[in-house]
Amino acid sequence: MRITGGEWRSRRLLGPGKTLHIRPTPDAMRERAFAVLGDRVPDARFLDLFAGTGVNGLEALSRGARSVVFVERHRAAAKLISKNIDSFDLPPDRAELMVRVADAAVGQLARSGRAFDIAWADPPFEIWNEGLEAVEKLFESGLMSKGSIACLECPEKADVASALTPNLEIVRDLAGGASRVVMIQSTQR
Repeated sequence: MRITGGEWRSRRLLGPGKTLHIRPTPDAMRERAFAVLGDRVPDARFLDLFAGTGVNGLEALSRGARSVVFVERHRAAAKLISKNIDSFDLPPDRAELMVRVADAAVGQLARSGRAFDIAWADPPFEIWNEGLEAVEKLFESGLMSKGSIACLECPEKADVASALTPNLEIVRDLAGGASRVVMIQSTQR
């Protein structure tokens, strides 16, 4: 597992090993998705939900994101994220780790009045719909700023379109292998 672009391109990260049941975003899929996000990433406020290893948020930082909030509920995975963050020697205002369930973290972040330009939700595939629910709450709560985009990583066969609330729309759908990244925006501009 490595960073695919930006300042830290090709830098390797600590992976989950055999004890943690985490499915990191494949390098090729992450590279495609970040290519589509393109100019949105530099100076963006990025939210990495169901962060796992932290690779998506670290990819965003490598590509110039202003800051990343990593959200992971499992303590062992959060320790792995913390080790990966520490290996980059980042100032504290660029990377924040919340060890919480995504839903609770979204509520806490909304109460704090924060906003994000890009969110990435990569839940375990057996509960991909919880990732979609978290994305919907991001938009409902005002955490996603005007014109922001949320990326939901889900199984290839997931029917995201029919599960999506009417005020949200799919703007890109990147399939590849057993997974895909669905990019979602609000229809209310």
